[in-house]
Amino acid sequence: MTAVPLPATEVAGSIILIGPMGAGKSAVGRALAAATRHRFADTDRLVVQRAGRRIPDIFAESGEAAFRTLERAALLELHGWSRLVVATGGGIVETAANLPTLREMGCVIWLQATVEALWRRVCTDTNRPLLQVADPRAALRATLERREPLYQAAAHVSVDTSEIGAHEVAQRALMLAVEFFGSRSKMGA
Repeated sequence: MTAVPLPATEVAGSIILIGPMGAGKSAVGRALAAATRHRFADTDRLVVQRAGRRIPDIFAESGEAAFRTLERAALLELHGWSRLVVATGGGIVETAANLPTLREMGCVIWLQATVEALWRRVCTDTNRPLLQVADPRAALRATLERREPLYQAAAHVSVDTSEIGAHEVAQRALMLAVEFFGSRSKMGA
């Protein structure tokens, strides 16, 4: 069954989605972009387009540091745009300079999920370089533990995606974004 599209909703600024792999950033982002009539951008897709290589190939051939440099460039490319919904890569928060950039761009929504929920969603995905190790579940747990404080520092608000589908997550995220921009306009921000 196909979910009913979200109702068209006016949102005054950009919505930036952060969170771990498997949290639903891309699916939720596309739904939010349709509802807000904002452009949708995915930093991972932008990196792939600019580099002309798949993410696993960038990691294998050039290393994670090179990927993070490309990811930073993608974020900076989007920084000047308005009325965007941006799905970021899970590790975008690992570059310290990205945290203030994300917050300057708009309403940063952290899509959270438990390790168990994330594992169910990504365990068969071979395009996740950080999971191509002897114990991928342990790697996922360690990565999440390392990044959680960074997600918290970057986010304005959060939605737990562990037990709900992308449509409901998008509904909640849309409500939070409307509230965020509404409160900012009242404060004159």
